[in-house]
Amino acid sequence: MRRITRAIATLAVAVAAVSVARAEPQVQQRIDKRFAAGPRSEVPDFQRHVVPLMGKLGCNGRACHGSFQGQGGFRLSLFGYDFKMDYENLTKGDEAKDILPRVDTEFPEESLILEKATLTVPHRGGKRMDKGSWQYNVFLSWIRGGAPYLENGQRRKLQRLDVTPREIVFSRSGEKVQLRAVAHWETGEVEDVTPLCRFQTNDDQIAEISPDGLVTAKEAGDTHVVVFYDNGVVAIPVLRPVSDLVGDRYPAVPARTKVDELVIAKLKKLGIVPSEVCDDAEFLRRVKLDLTGTLPTPEEIRQFLADRSPDKRSRKIDELLRSPAYAAWWTQKLCDYTGLSDDALVNVVPRGVGRDASRDWYEWIYDRIARNVPYDKIVEGMVLAVSRAPGESYTDYCRAMSEIYRPGSQRRFSERPTLPHFWARRNFRQPEERVIGFAYSFLGLRIQCAQCHKHPFDQWSQDDFKQFAGFFTSVIASQNSSAPDARGEYDALLKKAGLDKKLRGNELRRKLASLLQDGKVVPFGEVYVRPVRSNARTNRKNNSKYVSSGPKAKLLGAEVVDLTRYDDPRKPLMEWLRRPDNPFFAKAFVNRVWASYFNVGLVNPPDDLNMANAPSNAALLDYLARGFIDSGFDMRWLHREILNSDTYQRSWVPNETNKHDERNFSRAIPRRLPAEVVYDALVQATGADEVVARMQTEMDGRAIALPNAGPRYARRNNGMAYALQVFGRSTRESNCDCDRTSDPSLLQVVFLQNDAAVYQMIDRKDGWLAQVAREHGWSFSPRRSSTLKRPANYERIVAAQRAKIAQLKKQGRKELAKQLAERLRAMLKRYGDPDAAKPQKGQGRSEADLSALVAQAYLRTVSRYPNDAELRRSVEYVKSAESPVDGLRDLLWALINTKEFIVNH
Repeated sequence: MRRITRAIATLAVAVAAVSVARAEPQVQQRIDKRFAAGPRSEVPDFQRHVVPLMGKLGCNGRACHGSFQGQGGFRLSLFGYDFKMDYENLTKGDEAKDILPRVDTEFPEESLILEKATLTVPHRGGKRMDKGSWQYNVFLSWIRGGAPYLENGQRRKLQRLDVTPREIVFSRSGEKVQLRAVAHWETGEVEDVTPLCRFQTNDDQIAEISPDGLVTAKEAGDTHVVVFYDNGVVAIPVLRPVSDLVGDRYPAVPARTKVDELVIAKLKKLGIVPSEVCDDAEFLRRVKLDLTGTLPTPEEIRQFLADRSPDKRSRKIDELLRSPAYAAWWTQKLCDYTGLSDDALVNVVPRGVGRDASRDWYEWIYDRIARNVPYDKIVEGMVLAVSRAPGESYTDYCRAMSEIYRPGSQRRFSERPTLPHFWARRNFRQPEERVIGFAYSFLGLRIQCAQCHKHPFDQWSQDDFKQFAGFFTSVIASQNSSAPDARGEYDALLKKAGLDKKLRGNELRRKLASLLQDGKVVPFGEVYVRPVRSNARTNRKNNSKYVSSGPKAKLLGAEVVDLTRYDDPRKPLMEWLRRPDNPFFAKAFVNRVWASYFNVGLVNPPDDLNMANAPSNAALLDYLARGFIDSGFDMRWLHREILNSDTYQRSWVPNETNKHDERNFSRAIPRRLPAEVVYDALVQATGADEVVARMQTEMDGRAIALPNAGPRYARRNNGMAYALQVFGRSTRESNCDCDRTSDPSLLQVVFLQNDAAVYQMIDRKDGWLAQVAREHGWSFSPRRSSTLKRPANYERIVAAQRAKIAQLKKQGRKELAKQLAERLRAMLKRYGDPDAAKPQKGQGRSEADLSALVAQAYLRTVSRYPNDAELRRSVEYVKSAESPVDGLRDLLWALINTKEFIVNH
């Protein structure tokens, strides 16, 4: 009995082993091996073999037949996205243009696709393969097999592309590793497609890759090599340590937070030791500028440095997250991402009403960030925006809007539940514009390439682009009329206002603005959703209803949606954004926030989350995105999680292992301040104490709270507009983070050193210099020009003129004295009053007073106390100046022209 039982058990194991073996599909041999000896009876597949091979040989590249004009009368779709067009152009030709087909199934060896590529006949693209090569044999076998198209006319779905090894760690330059790519198709077929793949390296200084997928180590560092096949894109990390501090030799580095743990795990592979944590003064300046776009005040610095509690940094972060400057600065960033521009919002609201659509947009976002409304809720208010609130009639809507724009009204547009201005922009009207803008704003994708052809570095095809556009076709933005269901109400409001229905354009807008000034209710344009109609049809024979395939749209990388099931086709789009499995929404925002703090994103550029542009630390991006979702899209959670880490708080001072690291976050990277922050920093550094205090709580007049942007604003003739343009404020002209620049320029140096606006800030009546002069009883005269050289014996000339004027007045020659006095005033305005600079009686210059004032200048500008050498030199300079005010003026000017002032570090 036991023998029987044992035999049955053995048989069961054998059967199970056979089942497992059958469950694992066999990998088909590489095509270059199968066709090496010559043509075969096997007919290559058009999608799996022929099109990828044309891509591998460069036939469908931009410089060859993939260009929009084609080459030599023959055109292929760029990167092989359009199988139907490619097949027809290969097999049919064009008799009218005397263009022969490239494929000849009757005489396969005479096919032009073979003869041109082997230079049997002239070919402007040069030789692409040898006669008798495996590539030649693949094409010849396909043509001999009848050059078949796709099976059942349908393209197959590539389930996944497996590339091994999944990570490459080199130990020395010149080391080599061969990649292997295996395609898994939905039909169950599995094939080694390495010879059909295209390969690229993201940094050829770190790693080179051959056309066959052989990776060669170069310099130390890390990058990715990328494999392309069909619509599969796989990025493989490549690392070569920068030091021998790897494995057991890596020093013990504390990881206080999960962020630190994931960053250090990557640094450990690279042999990079992170810098020490920065001191308190450096942390305070960095975090306040990053989080609020505002310099710390001198008193704030003193209190923070004096605080000895261990949790003072986390408490400071929480304090800043509750400040109005945090809401203002991060509203500015969201306005960058979502495309707020004066130029795009022209005529969205009536002209001449004292406020504009840009201000509405800014305040709507500001209100929600200040209340810590979850990020997905803010986005929902844009994505699902319509002009009318739920249950609101068109007349009630117009009454509410008229109240908002009435002079002196306390109502605000931010009270409205949604932001229809997002859809009312004139550069966001067409479905194609909306696809590109939406993908940029909320998904961090540059999808515009797929509008015309397959994306060269991502999975998106032209079909993906067109199908995604279906979500945006039903949203209508009308400037001068209502939705169709309210045309009667619109006409009634026009009639009540005494306006002709034929009025249009600027004339109508001027009259509406005038009526609003008088407190009247006027009609407004509105954003509304046109109902999606199903393709319901009536069967004439039995009068029954049937529905064919209705309007549909496809989510990027996800399912097709039947839009007839929704009253608003944007609802499934918003549901998809919130889904935990959405690969873009949370990561796009997380990545942008990270880039704001570290100079580069985990994916860089931050607005280009394509599959070839892999994250430098995928585990960290996944962790933060998952945490952001689990927190309920709480933006403050995300800020705290990053800012409380040692990774954020590290010093900018490098060590031997991390001096070249700019993408793995082992040290702080000094970053030039953004344009708005530069301008506000200049105003604050040079302002009196009451100005500094006001800037912490009141955002009116702050550059970080300026809603207006774009070329229309840049053309305004004011100092702030010019300064913001010089320092690279976002123009918001295109769907690209590159509209904002932090690159240094000579013009920025000239502005800080010589622009009249800077001198006016230093010498203004509510400035720090004027305050110091008042407090010490010193005379204060603004320096009109720092560059004009006074005439020789200037003081004597002025004294002589004053004596002459006094003499003329004594003699009763008042008219001549008046003329001479006017000339003297002009000269004093041009060169300054020499007496104003002279120390007057009672002016003190004690060492203690000057040391305190020098320290104050440092705290105002570079947010730290001067060291002993700096203090000694500065005091000596101020003492040697013609007056303390002159010395302090020069010191303040010098400090705002240091790198330490203009960068966050």
